Amino acid sequence: MAIGPAANRAPLPVTSPPTRGSKMAASAAMERLRYVLGLLLLLHSTDSFYVPGVAPINFHRNDPVEIKAVKLTSSRTQLPYEYYSLPFCQPSKITYKAENLGEVLRGDRIVNTPFQVSMNVEKKCEVLCNLPNKPVTLTVEQSKLIAERIREDYYVHLIADNLPVATRLEFYSNREEEEKKKEKDVQFEHGYRLGFMDGNKFYLHNHLSFILYYHREDVEESQEHTYRVVRFEVIPQSIKLEDLKADEKSMCTLPEATGSAPQEIDPTKENQLLFSYSVHWEESDIKWASRWDTYLTMSDVQIHWFSIINSVVVVFFLSGILSMIIIRTLRKDIANYNKEDDIEDTMEESGWKLVHGDVFRPPQYPMILSSLLGSGIQLFCMILIVIFVAMLGMLSPSSRGALMTTACFLFMFMGVFGGFFAGRLYRTLKGHRWKKGAFCTATLYPGVVFGICFVLNCFIWGKHSSGAVPFPTMVALLCMWFGISLPLVYLGYYFGFRKQPYDNPVRTNQIPRQIPEQRWYMNKFVGILMAGILPFGAMFIELFFIFSAIWENQFYYLFGFLFLVFIILVVSCSQISIVMVYFQLCAEDYRWWWRTFLVSGGSAFYVLIYAVFYFVNKLDIVEFIPSLLYFGYTALMVLSFWLLTGTIGFYAAYMFVRKIYAAVKID
Repeated sequence: MAIGPAANRAPLPVTSPPTRGSKMAASAAMERLRYVLGLLLLLHSTDSFYVPGVAPINFHRNDPVEIKAVKLTSSRTQLPYEYYSLPFCQPSKITYKAENLGEVLRGDRIVNTPFQVSMNVEKKCEVLCNLPNKPVTLTVEQSKLIAERIREDYYVHLIADNLPVATRLEFYSNREEEEKKKEKDVQFEHGYRLGFMDGNKFYLHNHLSFILYYHREDVEESQEHTYRVVRFEVIPQSIKLEDLKADEKSMCTLPEATGSAPQEIDPTKENQLLFSYSVHWEESDIKWASRWDTYLTMSDVQIHWFSIINSVVVVFFLSGILSMIIIRTLRKDIANYNKEDDIEDTMEESGWKLVHGDVFRPPQYPMILSSLLGSGIQLFCMILIVIFVAMLGMLSPSSRGALMTTACFLFMFMGVFGGFFAGRLYRTLKGHRWKKGAFCTATLYPGVVFGICFVLNCFIWGKHSSGAVPFPTMVALLCMWFGISLPLVYLGYYFGFRKQPYDNPVRTNQIPRQIPEQRWYMNKFVGILMAGILPFGAMFIELFFIFSAIWENQFYYLFGFLFLVFIILVVSCSQISIVMVYFQLCAEDYRWWWRTFLVSGGSAFYVLIYAVFYFVNKLDIVEFIPSLLYFGYTALMVLSFWLLTGTIGFYAAYMFVRKIYAAVKID
């Protein structure tokens, strides 16, 4: 998933309306509005903002522009392969680029290629790696492999000056007939197709027409012009060996488009062909800082701004109604409970005050609960920082794998906060074995994630995919887990356990109160279904774009909107959790600790259902291992989302319960 500097087109100014009253209050409100608009304009200006250290490369005429290969990908198999897993032409010495953690986990294997491209130098047609009288001969095994990759709809990804190659797609939109003739819609596809099928025959794209766009930089008259690469397009073609006329100097002539036949790959026999390429340069007005904008509009799905704003408005509206109802009801309850004259009548009533002696009774398995909540705090801090930094444009698209690398390291370092909150809660719940609790916090959630990833990795290894995490990287991740995360969790847990426990406003009775029989709608599963709707409604549109980025190799750049959606998710989870715990206490059921954690994560259940819907309707996956990978990684996403939303809801409910019991007089 790549990130763009255009990450901030999304946020909309959310300001409170000007207060009635004096002119001073009105002018203060206007000042606030100006400030918010100014901040959003500043964020929007990151379209032309690049992080220090990601400097542009200036080329002079005839300077070499290196074309590198990244990987082969397919949304049908979800298994990336390195470029030279297929019998492409190879340079005399193959050199792999040193990669960061995120690139390795994504399956990128960046390697040099034999394409010779020079700045602003045209090439009509040149044969790669073999002389024209000695074409490349593919063995039966190689032909079978290429045919299989074409059937699986694989795309090839190349980069020039760290800019990914794109295929231009032109089509007519649903406009009026007159406008149709004038204008075509242009979209770009990430990478280029390895080949195509016609019936049961396979055809390989063996000729690549590179179109590179440059921006001429302004220099003084005496200096030589410098150029910067701002776009990298390719037109892949399939040309039969006999139709590609070439001379002894490896120069070739392309046939007329109408009279040429494509290069067929017969998987049952050896095939002979030539790999060739041409280079065309065009000047462009696009500046270097805006060169990623083309790629960020690659998806064929138009951004539904109205739908996203609509979901935001609906969620705020529902949240406002819920808050108003719960506050009015609570005020009435507290006023009734605090009346001195009719205490006896009040005690006979049913309600949340009756369980005051049991509401803070420690639940079963306090160590596991505090450990899961500690991991939830870790996830919350990590996601908040990553989205915020990405929204500011600090995770540049040219820094491949930066998002994943940042997320991994942040999760490790946030262990100190996770440990602190887990330790303090564990002490509040009358826990004593803090060392065991700290170990449980540091290993329970990460252990499940590592276990699932290791099993999936074994299947990917079996397919010889570049998506398999190499053994040294796996050892490095284990070292990070036990060398960074574990000690930091212990450190946070130690200080959290030593700190004063949370102050509960009422004492717990020695004998537990009997819980009356509950109505059907107080069932846990019904609660999960009810509580999950509102938070899921806030984010399901964003979920579509995230899934497209992960499973269909699209770019995701709407981090401004994602930050807004994340804030709304936090608000809606908190409010729905407070409403659910209030209903539960009114039904005289004081076992709210675990239930709140489970019910608040109810939106994760809807995410799982949406993932199944997306798999059936949007993806064309039929094989076992790709399906296993999809549902394995989806299970991890759902588990993480449940921990995140469950933790948000739990702490909101805990603060609410402490507040309401502190507000009533207990005899």
